[in-house]
Amino acid sequence: MTRPHRVTGPAGPAVVPRPLPQGGLGHHPGLPPGERLRVLLVEDDEGDAFLVGELLAETNSMIDLLVATSLSEARQRVMGVDCVLLDLGLPDAQGLDGLRQVLEMSSGAAVCVLTGRTDEHLGIVAVAEGAQDYLVKGQVDGVLLTRALRYAVERKRADENARRLREVELRQAESARLERGLLPQPLMSTDQIAVHTFYRPGRHAALIGGDFYDVVQTRPDRVDLIVGDVCGHGVDEAALGVELRVAWRALILAGVPDDEVLPALEQVLMSERRLQEIFATVATTRLDIDANRATVRLAGHPPPLLLSGGKVAPVPAPGGLLLGVRPRRPVAFDLEFDTDDWSLLMYTDGLIEGRVGAGDERLDVPGLTGLLDEPANHAVPLPELPGWLVGRAEQLNGGPLADDVAMLLVSRGDSR
Repeated sequence: MTRPHRVTGPAGPAVVPRPLPQGGLGHHPGLPPGERLRVLLVEDDEGDAFLVGELLAETNSMIDLLVATSLSEARQRVMGVDCVLLDLGLPDAQGLDGLRQVLEMSSGAAVCVLTGRTDEHLGIVAVAEGAQDYLVKGQVDGVLLTRALRYAVERKRADENARRLREVELRQAESARLERGLLPQPLMSTDQIAVHTFYRPGRHAALIGGDFYDVVQTRPDRVDLIVGDVCGHGVDEAALGVELRVAWRALILAGVPDDEVLPALEQVLMSERRLQEIFATVATTRLDIDANRATVRLAGHPPPLLLSGGKVAPVPAPGGLLLGVRPRRPVAFDLEFDTDDWSLLMYTDGLIEGRVGAGDERLDVPGLTGLLDEPANHAVPLPELPGWLVGRAEQLNGGPLADDVAMLLVSRGDSR
């Protein structure tokens, strides 16, 4: 039988088992094959600590045992251990108070508690408090001790996996709710124009960002559209995007004068953002259907593209400043349509920020214009054109686009 030997280092004494020849517990057919584990025993009784080391050594447990004689010493040694084996009677902590401190200091490690025969009820309460298992001193041998430690580690890992899965499910549910706020159904009844919407999250773990769009008809001959993008990714940015979209819809439905809508939207942004550095870009279009004209306003946003008469060109509207950077009234640009056969594509910059080829060159507005000029796109039905554009941009990028993409394609007639 192999006996453990005691070594002393800077952090204090530790019981380290010597390996046995093949045939010990590490090869027991009834136990799961395990990797080598690091276990921290928190025990102030030197004899009990020596016995634990001896039991593990006799069974070839593949466990490296560290020993701490108090909670204060355990805090210095707990980093990187797989399991903490805790005596509930320590000089600086008694009972469940010690357990709670260990659970707080070792959130990634499993915890097993040691109790006496007369305190077995404490073990049951300890499990309810968050420990993975409890052992009664004097009632375990090396096989049962090793099994308990390994199973505790597996239960802890299973609990952590279940917790992470639940967090992912909650984030997905939250993202789905926010997405409904960012990407509403167009509020319009006219059949003189058609609006096709598109949204795709970037590759940031499928987290929704702050891209948004909206369409509101306020009169039989007038439709307002907006596409916007709050900088960043995550729930906070998405929530701010929802606030901006809802505020814009309320302003439009309330009949606020055109020149006051974006300044009011900027006020909402500046009062609701969590950091002063957060900004947003927007593009708005007001369509006067009977007059066959549009008014475009940009605040740091890429210009819409006009498809008409077989040609594609960016709307030459002045860019304006980002919302939230320096308040200024965006300049309006009036667009006269020459025919009743046109389309207007509004989009967020995630569509044009992908790379083109192996270098650092980006697709940008000229590249997007070139994609729409490709002969192949003329065979694509208008409702499918936004998705086709994203597919082509991803081909050029060599993979998924990094940023979210939101698009509105508003059409009158076939336009191609």
